[in-house]
Amino acid sequence: MGGGIGPGRQNPGRRRGGRSRAGPSQGSDTVKEPRTMKQALEPTADAAWVLNDDGCDPLRESDRETRFTVSNGFLGARASHAVNRSFRRLVSPNSYVAGLFDTPDTDRPVPERAFAPDWLDVRIGLAGGPLVHHFGQGPSHPLTLDMRRGLALAECRLVEGTAVSVRLGLLRFVSLSRRSLGLQLLHLEVDQGATDITLEASFEGGDHDLISERLETEFGLWRTHHSGKRLAMAAAVALRIDGQDLPPTALAPLKWSWTWRARPGQVVCLERIVTVARSDGPDQDPGAIVRKELSDARRSGWRSVMEQHETAWANRWSCSDVEVEGDAAAQKAIRFAVYHLNSAANPDDPRVSIGARGLTGADYRGHVFWDTEIFLLPFYILTWPEAARSLLMYRFHTLDGARAKAAERGWRGAFYAWESTDTGLEATPEQAVGPDRQIIDILTGAQEQHISADVAYAVWQYWQATGDDEFLVAAGAEILLETGRFWASRAQPEADGLHHIRGVIGPDEYHEAIDDNAFTNVMARWNIRRALEVAAMLGERWPAEWTILCRRLDLDEADLGHWTGVAETMATGLDPDTGLFEQFTGYFDLEDVDLSAYAGRSVPMDVVLGRERTQRSQVIKQADVVALLALLPEEFAGETGATNFRYYEPRCGHGSSLSTAMHGLVAARLGDVEMALDYFHRTAAIDLADTKVAIGGGIHIAAQGGLWLMTVFGFAGLSLRSDGIGLAPHLPASWLSLGFGLQWRGRSLAVRIDQTNQKLDVSLESGQPMIITIYGQPHSLSLDQALVTDIKRPRQSDDRSR
Repeated sequence: MGGGIGPGRQNPGRRRGGRSRAGPSQGSDTVKEPRTMKQALEPTADAAWVLNDDGCDPLRESDRETRFTVSNGFLGARASHAVNRSFRRLVSPNSYVAGLFDTPDTDRPVPERAFAPDWLDVRIGLAGGPLVHHFGQGPSHPLTLDMRRGLALAECRLVEGTAVSVRLGLLRFVSLSRRSLGLQLLHLEVDQGATDITLEASFEGGDHDLISERLETEFGLWRTHHSGKRLAMAAAVALRIDGQDLPPTALAPLKWSWTWRARPGQVVCLERIVTVARSDGPDQDPGAIVRKELSDARRSGWRSVMEQHETAWANRWSCSDVEVEGDAAAQKAIRFAVYHLNSAANPDDPRVSIGARGLTGADYRGHVFWDTEIFLLPFYILTWPEAARSLLMYRFHTLDGARAKAAERGWRGAFYAWESTDTGLEATPEQAVGPDRQIIDILTGAQEQHISADVAYAVWQYWQATGDDEFLVAAGAEILLETGRFWASRAQPEADGLHHIRGVIGPDEYHEAIDDNAFTNVMARWNIRRALEVAAMLGERWPAEWTILCRRLDLDEADLGHWTGVAETMATGLDPDTGLFEQFTGYFDLEDVDLSAYAGRSVPMDVVLGRERTQRSQVIKQADVVALLALLPEEFAGETGATNFRYYEPRCGHGSSLSTAMHGLVAARLGDVEMALDYFHRTAAIDLADTKVAIGGGIHIAAQGGLWLMTVFGFAGLSLRSDGIGLAPHLPASWLSLGFGLQWRGRSLAVRIDQTNQKLDVSLESGQPMIITIYGQPHSLSLDQALVTDIKRPRQSDDRSR
């Protein structure tokens, strides 16, 4: 492979409003020397941009493989031992390709993501066998996640007794600028020993989930067993010793081997570029794509591939970085979250979405849940609208599957799959093994119906924040109308004059087959009202398109009139005397369990109490009415938001990784910032702390989105309005300042909240003047006039809601 010219060390610039840009410095005429491989393996010097692990705990190996994953929304590569990996590994394979789904041939088939061949395997050995890792004093296999550059680094030492010792440095990334590309670099220095060494680079695991169609020296083509998808991979591998190319001594399909005489002081460099393509139908040729991509990458060389990748990451960070001053742990946590959020999306493929574990692990079979629309979309909408649009187009392309699911159950409109893959058909397993090792039925696929309103919520939020009328007319309106139609057919009138939705599961999944879940019903009513609003808007602004859409959907004024009546008479469970929403009919009559008596438990409450008692109690798995308060605060008049939070917060057992972020967001909005900060750090610990939570199955990507939500919608008090955005900051006492950027209807804004001086600074960096509302008061914002105003001090926590 040819050598390219790589970028030098990057220094952050400054944005107006005090935010840093993570991109390379501009305006220098200095000619840069080609970057050596050893220089490329040096991480960013600023500790706030790197995550380190010394690798001393073999029991946590699968957790750190997850934590240090590199991904670009199309390819994912876990941070497994790339060198001399054991063949008896118990953890899941290491390479994932978005959208590569297949359905196993079983009695109860459940679609799942197929594993791709692992393109990172390297074996180094002597004539008598492999060199082994040295587990002496100090770190055994330290890993570094360079979040700023979007790559993972590793070190290790291989020995053979006292005769041979080599030091290894490794680098891997999957390109953010050209998503089909992955790069692996290995820098080997011989400390001692003069002997023959063999190095083998290969692809592993290709036949586990795929059928091989063609294997060549630098090329492989596979297909899935049942779904008709194909996967192509091509690779170029080169080995240099002291700067000189060494031809392979043995070649086989996707396997290269070199043998040479090692000596002390010798430097060996391995370069591997891989290209990957997926096809979803017989008319597509992924082989031609990867061959061309490989040819282009080979011509430019690894330095150019890395430079383009780092530039793409610099651009992402300039739009999405969050700066926290005064709380180093919070800064590391939010940057880790933004790293994984930026790694999870692919704006170039509207046929895929983000699974519950992204491309970092195998849990949930790669399935897509409501996590994406509720916990992730706000980040993309406000920092990466192109990615947000693509994720919503996935829901548009799976609309037929949602229609089919509704029709199967006798309803109209679109009932989205609770667990979704590439087709939009329901992919939730029918049964699973419970905590008590008993087989239990999984009812979420049939009963957790709020998913349709969740999708509609994200569609509306995207359009509100971007003003993307083209998307609304071409796709968004149809989603809103078909989900609104679903709820209008799902809610049934009864003798009390109200419409009821019976037999559902709310976000609190401890209680099944319940009636009139407040979250479900209020979100359904909201959904219907937005469908009616978009119908009126299309009729007024785009009458020709509205006529065509009505004809295609068989929609008329009688339908819209019926929807209006359903929305006006929806049962909500709101008690006007107390201001409390009853979570579902009969909830207030259940056993009230004091969760403080179970503080320090290491298992969820349904395990502690047993499944049946939990269902008879008020114990909540995760935010339910609190989630409604987070999404639709306007439904809670006056002090009723605080009233509901104080009632439900102490009854939540947080049996889901989604829960603490919702509670933290609401606590911050209500001004209880120290409670919110506690929830922030509890959410961060899910994936960053080596606690009872095992993350070998993948990053909890919704929790990462929740950290951003708590920071921006909670502590900064962001709200989306029809006339602009609102801010009502309340920072924790330990946060001296908070800075972040936003995209709003073609504008770029920089926000900095300075708690030390009690000032809020908002700058418009590009775009037309706009209105920004601070603590309910409107202010004008333009390019030539930044907004600087005072902020209010948060109230101190009085623990009333504990």
